[in-house]
Amino acid sequence: MTKETPGFDEKDEPTDVSGTAADQAENEAEAAEAAGSSTEEGPAGRAGDAEAKGSENAGAVAELDQVRTALSERTADLQRLQAEYQNYRRRVERDRIAVKEIAVANLLTELLPVLDDIGRARDHGELVGGFKSVAESLETVVAKMGLQQFGKEGEPFDPTVHEALMHSYAPDVTETTCVAILQPGYRIGERTIRPARVAVAEPQPGASAAKADGETEADEPEAGDGKVAGAADGKDSGAPDEG
Repeated sequence: MTKETPGFDEKDEPTDVSGTAADQAENEAEAAEAAGSSTEEGPAGRAGDAEAKGSENAGAVAELDQVRTALSERTADLQRLQAEYQNYRRRVERDRIAVKEIAVANLLTELLPVLDDIGRARDHGELVGGFKSVAESLETVVAKMGLQQFGKEGEPFDPTVHEALMHSYAPDVTETTCVAILQPGYRIGERTIRPARVAVAEPQPGASAAKADGETEADEPEAGDGKVAGAADGKDSGAPDEG
């Protein structure tokens, strides 16, 4: 029978630490190698990082320039669009006013014969009673709409606002003058919708020349007046007779 050595047990076999030590040594070697490589490649790595950052900054600057250019273009487009809109509004407003003036002028043109009848009735003393009230109301309404009557006797003839239907000569005028208003003219603002129809008179041909000649003859003394006056003066003064 074999004796067992005291204190030795198969279960209490010593742990194999050779593998653990080898692994630890290998890790330390790798760490040292990595540290060495990082120490050797440090400046080169930093240079690479700076170059990468520089390229990134250049790209950001280029992108910023593109954004600024696009913003300027969009701003110019917006300003041009706003200017076009303002011009459109002014044009529409101008056209609206022109259309309104044309419509009012057309309406008042149709009422001119009625106003002429009212004027003739007033001249003949027939504008009385209810007809007078209606006529005055109508004249008030057309005046509020901007209708103005023009044309008076004695004013100079203007072919832009007057239409001459009769012509004559008169000695008491110095220029072509409206001597009778046959039909009054009407305007709206600066726009004439009907010229005044008038009878005009001009100075008589040669009247001014004859008048000027007459004034010249009245200013000059006659040839014999001086001699007669001199003889009379000599007689009256008591001068002695010759001989």
